[in-house]
Amino acid sequence: MASEQAKEAKLNEKIIGEFQQLRNEQRNLVNNLNTLEMDLKEHKTVIETLKTVDPERKCFRLIGGVLAERTVKDVLPQLIENKDFIEKTITRVNEDLSAKGQQINKFKEEHNIKIRGEQMSNEQSRSEEEEKTSENRNVLVSN
Repeated sequence: MASEQAKEAKLNEKIIGEFQQLRNEQRNLVNNLNTLEMDLKEHKTVIETLKTVDPERKCFRLIGGVLAERTVKDVLPQLIENKDFIEKTITRVNEDLSAKGQQINKFKEEHNIKIRGEQMSNEQSRSEEEEKTSENRNVLVSN
């Protein structure tokens, strides 16, 4: 009897560990997505600024920790290419994030995992819906 409870406890710990690992992977994807979106915003700002500047003007670009002197006409195409690559990467990370969310939901359903915060919010929304329907019953409309 005690051995069965111990086995069940170990199984539950393993399931919880796997679930937490999935959630951590999802958080990492979100953090990467936020970083990429900030980089994209910076690239767009720099590109818009450099488009208004003389193409022969010198500018500086940080490449691998080294500041390199270039001209605007040399740097602008590279920045546009980097921006396009970042946009493609953001699309890919969004797809990975939605797939990870589906994987987490499937795992929750398979192992009947309930998250305390979600359960309370569902109960609150149900009680709010019941209050709204009870309020609607007491309305008198005259023409």
